[in-house]
Order: sequence, then C-alpha cells, then structure tokens
Amino acid sequence: MIARAVFAGLLPLVAACGPVPVDQAEQSCLRDAEMAERPRGSIAMGVGSGSGGTRSYGSVQLEISGDYIRGRDPSDVFNRCVQRRSGQLPDRMLADQPGWRGSR
Repeated sequence: MIARAVFAGLLPLVAACGPVPVDQAEQSCLRDAEMAERPRGSIAMGVGSGSGGTRSYGSVQLEISGDYIRGRDPSDVFNRCVQRRSGQLPDRMLADQPGWRGSR
C-alpha cells in the first residue's frame, strides 16, 4: 500500500519527463542555439553615495556554453535539442524560427 502511494505521488513527475510538442521544443531550444553561436555577458558599473560616503561597484557576468567551446553548429544544436525533447525533427529549420537573430 505504501509503494502504491509513493508511485501515485511520482506519476505526475514521470509524466512531465515525456516528450513535449514540437513547437514547444522549438521555442525552448532556441536559447541553446543562441548560446552555441556566441557567449552572452553583461557588465554593470555604478556609483552610490550615502552616510558612509561614496562607493563604486561593478559586476561582470559571462555565460559560455559547452557547444560554443566545442565549435558546434547552432543549427545542429537546435535540431538535436528539438529531437531530444519532442522525439521528432523540427517543423522549421533554425533560420526560419521566429526570434532567431543569428548570423545568416
């Protein structure tokens, strides 16, 4: 009886791991393709003042994917990602995806 209750509690988690629709996979895999094309980063700098005086601050954030380091083609990364998540090939190639701003 306990095993049945545990299984019933895990069933929604197992179902969530199944394939997703192709269009949903295409949308979520777009980021993987963008990261394979080039790293992303940001720099923030500022100055603040208060009772303790004037202080400066800064931060640097850099995000690099393993696909970029390995020199993988963003289209190939996109196709593999969609197939892995949906079990099917993409309906549209990467260059035809809405929101793709990669090099053409």
